Amino acid sequence: MSDKTTHFGFATVAEEEKASKVAEVFHSVASRYDLMNDVMSGGLHRLWKIFAIEQSGVRTGGKVLDVAGGSADLSLQFAKKVGPTGQVILTDINSSMLTVGRDRLLDAGYNPTAAQCDGEKLPFPSNYFDCVTVAFGLRNMTHKDAALKEMYRVIKPGGRVLVLEFSKVAAPLRPLYDLYSFKLLPVMGKLIANDEASYRYLAESIRMHPDQETLKQMMEDAGLERVEYFNLTGGVVALHKGFKL
Repeated sequence: MSDKTTHFGFATVAEEEKASKVAEVFHSVASRYDLMNDVMSGGLHRLWKIFAIEQSGVRTGGKVLDVAGGSADLSLQFAKKVGPTGQVILTDINSSMLTVGRDRLLDAGYNPTAAQCDGEKLPFPSNYFDCVTVAFGLRNMTHKDAALKEMYRVIKPGGRVLVLEFSKVAAPLRPLYDLYSFKLLPVMGKLIANDEASYRYLAESIRMHPDQETLKQMMEDAGLERVEYFNLTGGVVALHKGFKL
């Protein structure tokens, strides 16, 4: 084991341990993940994802990679956009989440391509996809810079990368947001998903994620250009968009 460490929520752990700890969280919450998203956000997560879809530029026949796509909210909408001549690949490092997403696509009448893989080491050719998205998954990755470089690598020139993620809220909202995150959210996790600890980690992981300007710089460092971001719901969430030119 190396002596390199990283964060797991507010805790410090060895880099080698983080992936397994994150896996435990999502194995635990997979069956109630969609329900908890609706409860936690009051349904707002659906609007955030609709906005991401609108910013994707995806058209009929397009090729889309949904990294850490979990329960396939985005993959399902992209499948409708690209149609039978396009391709959507759903990926997740967590087998429980990937199964939920694959089954959801099957139930909707699609024949999904689903791949269990690490977002930091994508098993896809360079310059292949028109769009790569990651929604609420980047903050759980140990080496975010490596993941962003991989997303840049696999998109075509002219393609775009979208990162939808919790971010730094506007100052007036922070006291109320902290109260909600650290007091109410774990209680909801316990009552609905029977898992208080996982939702405490999720609240902590949001605070450890880079803020809007830092993530923008990380995307530029990965090679993306014309990077911009959109604050949604007072900065609770931000959508970052960058191009490969």
